[in-house]
Amino acid sequence: MKNDLKQELPTLDEAKSLLKDGQRLSPGPWVDHSINVGKAAMLIAEKCKDINPDIALVLGMLHDIGYRYGHVDIKHILYGYNFAMEKGYDKLARICLTHSFNCHDIRASLGNWDCFSREEYDFVDGYIKTEEYDDYDKLIQLCDTLALPSGFCLIEKRMVDVVLRHGMNEHIIDKWKATFETKKYFEEKMGKSIYSVLPKVIENTF
Repeated sequence: MKNDLKQELPTLDEAKSLLKDGQRLSPGPWVDHSINVGKAAMLIAEKCKDINPDIALVLGMLHDIGYRYGHVDIKHILYGYNFAMEKGYDKLARICLTHSFNCHDIRASLGNWDCFSREEYDFVDGYIKTEEYDDYDKLIQLCDTLALPSGFCLIEKRMVDVVLRHGMNEHIIDKWKATFETKKYFEEKMGKSIYSVLPKVIENTF
């Protein structure tokens, strides 16, 4: 990886090993979803001159690594953050937190916060409110919304999938608007539709 970030995240081989270990500890669709997020991030990054596709791939593959501790709903973001920080993967740790909050408001998340202590909640809230997202944050947020375990799909299908599993809240519209703004941002960087570089979108959507 030819980038200053290479010291802040694992190599591709290490990422594959971590994901394999996560699958052993906590089997589930999150693993295939993560692989597809990584692939989508790489394919989009390849069309953006200022984003490293190798880094995008690794960050996408491991954005949900907190699920290695079990099916823990929204707390996977904090488990992933702590896991990555312990290994010295600062950039990955950041992605583990930011991927779920594309509008800087944790209230837009559909997860259950009951499992968080007050201190944990305040930490995540403060982090998300104050951090300025870079292109890697935005890219993984976007790819998280178009990758199913079975492959790539229209963003709208993934949105419905998430709502059916977690329900809705009064902040969901803000989250959806931010998603489409991010989509537009990357399409302007690419000079084409994001779907033009993602294989089998039609087959996985319909």
